[in-house]
Amino acid sequence: MTDVRRPEGGSSRGLWAVVLVLLAPAVVVPLLVPLYDKAGPALWGFPFFYWFQFALILGSAFLTVTAFLFAREATRRDRAARGVRTRGEGDR
Repeated sequence: MTDVRRPEGGSSRGLWAVVLVLLAPAVVVPLLVPLYDKAGPALWGFPFFYWFQFALILGSAFLTVTAFLFAREATRRDRAARGVRTRGEGDR
């Protein structure tokens, strides 16, 4: 029988799943062109197609930053589970 030890920092599998869920809309929504292939409603004179694209950029940036923070924590847990020192631990 194999010895299965739990990592000290906990499992990072759930955090990687969160990263995937956060990044999926940033990839999938722009591919759904029929969703935003229309002129109305206009916002400050801009057709829907254009301002929705700008909103996607801002939304994707927010989701990417959030996913990065989760990925950084997941990486820290993975490294701790394998006994690899991370930056900031001990002397440099």
